[in-house]
Amino acid sequence: MNNYYKYLPVSEVDKSWGLYVLNVGCTHIEKAQVYPPRNHPAHHYFKWDEGRVFDEFQLIYILNGEGMFESKSCPLTSVKSGTLLMLYPYEWHRFKPNDETGWEEYWIGCKGNILQHIHKHHFFPKETPAYYLGTHESVINLFTDIIEHTRLEKTGYQQLISGMLLHLFGKIFSLSKQIRFDKKNKHEEVINQAMSLMQANISSSLSFEKIAGDFCISYSLFRKEFKLYTGMSPHQYFLQLKLNKAKIRLMGSDDPVKQIADELGFESAYAFSKIFKAKMGCAPNHFKKKIRR
Repeated sequence: MNNYYKYLPVSEVDKSWGLYVLNVGCTHIEKAQVYPPRNHPAHHYFKWDEGRVFDEFQLIYILNGEGMFESKSCPLTSVKSGTLLMLYPYEWHRFKPNDETGWEEYWIGCKGNILQHIHKHHFFPKETPAYYLGTHESVINLFTDIIEHTRLEKTGYQQLISGMLLHLFGKIFSLSKQIRFDKKNKHEEVINQAMSLMQANISSSLSFEKIAGDFCISYSLFRKEFKLYTGMSPHQYFLQLKLNKAKIRLMGSDDPVKQIADELGFESAYAFSKIFKAKMGCAPNHFKKKIRR
């Protein structure tokens, strides 16, 4: 790894995009090396005894070494190779590699309304800022690609790397959920079968209590694990499938609302219209008119 860092100029246009990168870098820390390195920029330098606070988000991916991390919301915790640390604006923190191992780190500092929205909705809680992803090639490639674009600074590069950065946030969220689910959960096959069953019976009514019983697990456990895996309860997931199918029918056919409601297993056209409006913001007929203007 060749050590590199760069602090980027940011225009008002870049800020209005909603997500922008402030700084990037990669550093190889030798065993027993002073950390942070002495050449670290003053406004990002810190001493272990004092820690640090700054006004940006940062992603720090640790490889080939071990260390420790602590923040205001997270007690002192060990960091192993393959861990991604997430730092938050105005949140005191400190971290360092072990003298016995050193480590390699990639980092990106960033800001923007998109990140504020993600943080507000607790996708990445301050209480759990360390995400073990393992040594993941796709994550490394995103960091290195972003770094390479900052070397060149071609016109429009901020918008390009902000899109890559959002991809990185999505990758971190997805991988952390998959790893956590694989370690702690034995019901992934059951959930996938249930999802396939819903797809195959989209025109019917289903009893999720019966489905759970057929898989020999309690309904409460089935619902809990299904929501952990998909982000939705079984009922909401099945309803979303039906509404997506209804939207396709409304956009591509002249079938009356009652016929669509009947064929998708709703109790009545009134019940279908009420649910459709609650979820989509307008009644089925109004939706059809807007699409076909």
